[in-house]
Amino acid sequence: MIRANSIKLSLSYAVASKVKDYSQLMKFNLTFMVVFSSVVGYLLVPGVEFSLIKIVELFAGGLLVSGSANTINQLLEVETDKLMARTAVRPLPSGRVSETEARILAFATAISGVLIMAWAFNWLSAGLSLLSLVVYAFIYTPWKRWNSLAVLVGAIPGAMPLLIGWAAGADELGAGGWSLYALQFVWQFPHFWAIAWVGHKDYKNAGFKLLPNGSEPNRMIAIQAVMYTFLLIPLGGLPYLFRISGAISAVIVFLATLFFLYRAVNLYRKCDAAAARKLMFGSYIYLTIMQLALLADKVHNI
Repeated sequence: MIRANSIKLSLSYAVASKVKDYSQLMKFNLTFMVVFSSVVGYLLVPGVEFSLIKIVELFAGGLLVSGSANTINQLLEVETDKLMARTAVRPLPSGRVSETEARILAFATAISGVLIMAWAFNWLSAGLSLLSLVVYAFIYTPWKRWNSLAVLVGAIPGAMPLLIGWAAGADELGAGGWSLYALQFVWQFPHFWAIAWVGHKDYKNAGFKLLPNGSEPNRMIAIQAVMYTFLLIPLGGLPYLFRISGAISAVIVFLATLFFLYRAVNLYRKCDAAAARKLMFGSYIYLTIMQLALLADKVHNI
């Protein structure tokens, strides 16, 4: 009996460890945030109402596709991950998961995720999901070693979740979908640069070029962060202009943008890692407030 219980415990531990490794490969926490944006984009479509079944289907498809992209990213960066303290403990560089196992996981999740999007919603959202995976995994990932335009390339799939959600609900893109895409696209730049500033030493050791012109953190980068954040002020009014959400959310988004802009200006003033970290967390706060405000103030009658 004791031996049988020991075997069960060992098996349970092995399964739990494998699930944890797969979750790290798919970057579950990051993936959850991505899919949440897709759900917001879906629910913002005029005429679409909350349906638990559809939300679960969207979460399933999005988690699988985004998780596949993250797994491929780690497969392509396994050697550079060994060079950074933050990533050396990941499943692949540490040897807990083999590259063959990770490839099978990436392929299975990509295919199943795209098929779920096509079956539960439409081929437009499935195609956008696949496009996002390809650009992120096979263009953005290697580009990071070439030059800092990788941030521009990465912003393309990085802003895709809201558009994918909109396409899932509307079966078209339209002005509404593109206005949401524009907001998250421009948001990517101060967000990315703040992360690159904070982790500059690690990224430099790995050969990644994520700051403009591949330079060291400096005031010119902070100025660019301020400029892109400022662009969010007019872009934040587009959902109201296109009758996606109401005036209350427009005011809330404007105030959230001012907060985000303050954090960017603070980086310009101080030019240090602490200010960059505040800008990074400020970017998450802005994105969350922006999406929830638009959703809460959705225009139902057009």
